[in-house]
Order: sequence, then C-alpha cells, then structure tokens
Amino acid sequence: MKKMTRLTLLYLAAGLLVSVWVFPVLWAFLTSFKTERDVLAYPPVFFFTPTFANYHEVLFGNASILPNLWSSLVVTCATVVLTLCIAVPAAYALARLRYPFKRTSGFYILVTQMLPPVGLVIPYYLALQRLGWLDTYTGLIIIYLTFSLPFAIWLLVSYFEDIPFEMEEAALLDRAGRWGAFWHIVLPQVRGGIAVTTVFVFLNAWNEFMFAVLLGGNRVRPITVAMFNFISVEQTQWARLAAGAMVAMAPVIVLGILAQRHIVKGLTVGAVKGGGRR
Repeated sequence: MKKMTRLTLLYLAAGLLVSVWVFPVLWAFLTSFKTERDVLAYPPVFFFTPTFANYHEVLFGNASILPNLWSSLVVTCATVVLTLCIAVPAAYALARLRYPFKRTSGFYILVTQMLPPVGLVIPYYLALQRLGWLDTYTGLIIIYLTFSLPFAIWLLVSYFEDIPFEMEEAALLDRAGRWGAFWHIVLPQVRGGIAVTTVFVFLNAWNEFMFAVLLGGNRVRPITVAMFNFISVEQTQWARLAAGAMVAMAPVIVLGILAQRHIVKGLTVGAVKGGGRR
C-alpha cells in the first residue's frame, strides 16, 4: 500500500512538472490555428474553427521566415560540426593524456565558460567590424563557437573519463596506435555523450538571440530575430507569432526524436559505468 501511494505521488509530481513545460507549448500550438479575433477574445476561446492562414503567411507571405530558417540552419549546423571536431579531441586529451600545463588549460577552458556573454558583445562587435565579418555567416559562426566550445569540452570530458583505461591499453598493446585506439575503441564508447553534446550545442545555437540581433543584419538574420517581424509598436500578431514559433521548434523536435535513443543512453552512462583508472 505504501509503495502504491509513493508511486502515485511520484507520477503526480512528474505529471505536474511536465505540464509546466507542456502547457505553454500546447497553448501556442492552439493559438497558431486561431484568427487574431479569437486570440484576443475574452474569456479565452477553446472551441474555434481552425485556420492554416497563419502558417501560410509565416511560410509564404510577405513576412516569410523561410530565409531566416535557412540562416539558422547554416549557422547552427556549422557551429555543431566545428564544435564537435574541436571538442572531441580536446576532451579526449584532457581526460586521457598527460601533457605539460594540462591543469592550466583545463582551468582556462572552465574560466571561459564563466564569462558573462553580455560583457563580450562590444569586444565581439569591434573585432568583427575590423575584420569585415559583421552580418556574415563566418562572423556569427565563430562567435557561437566561442561559447559552445568550452561547454562541449567539459561535457565530453566526463564521458571520456568513464571509459576504463584498460580497454585503450589493450588496443595499444596490439599495436593499434593512439589514433587507432581512439577511433575504434574510445570513440564508439562515447557515442551517447556525443549525441547529448550535439543536442545541447544545437539548442544553444538555435535559440541564441543576443549575438544574433547585434552581430547579424539583413543578410544573416536567424529565426530568433525574425520572430520580431510580428511584433510592432501598433500591435502584436499573436497568431502568426505562435505559428512562427511552432515552425521554429520543428527542427529541434525532429533532432530530439532522431537522437532520443542515444540521448537516453548518454545521460544514463555515468550511472551504469564505473570510473576509469585515473
């Protein structure tokens, strides 16, 4: 009886926590199918005739966000690829290798993660202006890389540290070489961690707003900035804004579904693996 009561309370608490996240998303989803009259109705209208006009306007109208979706995809995907290409070997080195100033380099990476982004806006702006990279993909990708890379390195270090050293040593004794041991033995063991890192880096880059609005412009205008096309001094087009939000969420949802199995495995790997020999 006590066990049943405990499980019931646990499920109720979990349902309450999930509803806190689900309710705003569900409300925005319903709003995206309303007319502006239904959106502004008071009391709120729960039964209405759905319309796809908001999605048509958002995707194909004068305020289409398709170019902005492309900008976000280019910047985000490039950031994820470059971050992983650098973070994976860097995390491996911090976790598995011995080299001079190892502790210093690890501390430096941690310090860069602690810097407040708002304090870097002016230096970033002046640097990109001097290089002629304002409102360019190159400039925005490099800026995103600076705050995604420290996070990714420290996230991946814990996964590399969980791999027993004996597995890698056995490969080295078989003359696999450092690169062969890394590629064939170590890397497959951290696929879950790489999947988790990919999702988090993608989310951080996709949802970023401050650097996008200040360092972007007309040529490079991510989706987070384009959402302001539906907000003006005279009025806020809530229905179209909700439709744009649903469209902007779609790539993230697809990524989460595709990487779900690896994400769950990566998040639970630390609970089922013993720590490696330090």
